[in-house]
Amino acid sequence: METTDESNLEVIGAGFGRTGTLSMRAALGKLGLGPVHHMFEVVKAPEQSSRWLDALEDSRVLREVLAGYRSAVDWPTCYFYRELMDLYPQAKVILTHREPRGWYKSIRNTIYRLLTAKTSDMPTDQVNMARRIVMDLTFDGRLGEEDYAINVFEKHNAAVKAAVPSERLLVFDVREGWQPLCDFLDKPVPDEPFPQTNSTEELIGHFRTNKA
Repeated sequence: METTDESNLEVIGAGFGRTGTLSMRAALGKLGLGPVHHMFEVVKAPEQSSRWLDALEDSRVLREVLAGYRSAVDWPTCYFYRELMDLYPQAKVILTHREPRGWYKSIRNTIYRLLTAKTSDMPTDQVNMARRIVMDLTFDGRLGEEDYAINVFEKHNAAVKAAVPSERLLVFDVREGWQPLCDFLDKPVPDEPFPQTNSTEELIGHFRTNKA
């Protein structure tokens, strides 16, 4: 996508991947808050990968990376939620969540599988970025350990709730549907079902379809 020098980010997704972030991407688009950044954007534009890594050293790079997007969800956005809150003080924060054991089963069968495969369906640059931010920095290289990963997941969610002022935060399970999301964002409820997507099969298929 073409981007401009300025970013007007309105929604920051603080929830880890596999908490309904692709459904959120679709929902935010329906509410007029797109384009929405998601890890899939990096799959389609692997050149973004190095800039996300640069943001580890200088968070101001995030303005360049997210230029042209009105919302951002999933990894790598959720890793930088604090920095993004400072860069965009008017943006609202959504913490997508789900039951921890179900979340781990899902991530084990998708993201962990993709990032530990000897040959990947993702572009190399994106794999390296995801391994650094997700595997190494978020999970200390221990995403394959269920109890450890769930502990990280729960600590992250607690940290978001502690860091974000209540009036700026929505803790959201996508199974709740449109109403709480629309109330939080002051948007009318669409006359259609809430998007339900991102099954394990869909995720793997998306990476294969968009492989560079």
